[in-house]
Amino acid sequence: MNVTELPIFKLMGRRMDWLTERQKVLAQNIANSDTPNYRPHDLKPMAFDDLVRFSRDGVARRLSPERTDASHFGHSGAQGDRIREAVQDKTYETNLSGNAVVIEEQLMKVGETDMQYQIATNLYRKYLGLFRTALGRGGMSG
Repeated sequence: MNVTELPIFKLMGRRMDWLTERQKVLAQNIANSDTPNYRPHDLKPMAFDDLVRFSRDGVARRLSPERTDASHFGHSGAQGDRIREAVQDKTYETNLSGNAVVIEEQLMKVGETDMQYQIATNLYRKYLGLFRTALGRGGMSG
C-alpha cells in the first residue's frame, strides 16, 4: 500500500499544487511590473469545498446535496475547476503607463504563499512520520 495515495496526502498535494500555481502567477505579475496597461492576476482562493471535490482516485467530483424530500431546496452549484481559475487582482493604484502592479503587494503575497507551502510541506512530513511510526519503520524526525 502506498500511503501517499490516501485522501489526506492527496488533499495536501492538491494544496501544494495550488500554492505552486499561485507562485507562478505572482512571478508573472512581478515580471510584468513595467509592462504598460498590465493588470495583476491571482488565483481564486482555494476553499475547503474545492478540496473535497476530489475522490480517492484523484478524479474531480462535485459533491452535491441529495434532495430526499420534495420540501427540500434544490442545489445548482457551478461546475468546473475553480481552483485553477485565475482572477484579475483588485487594483489599488495605477502608474502613468496604466500598469497596476504594486511590487510590495506582490512580494507580500509571495511571502504568504511561501509560508503556506512550508506549512503544507511540514504537515505532509509529519503525517508520513506518523505512518512510519505506526508501521514500525522509524520514528518521526523534526
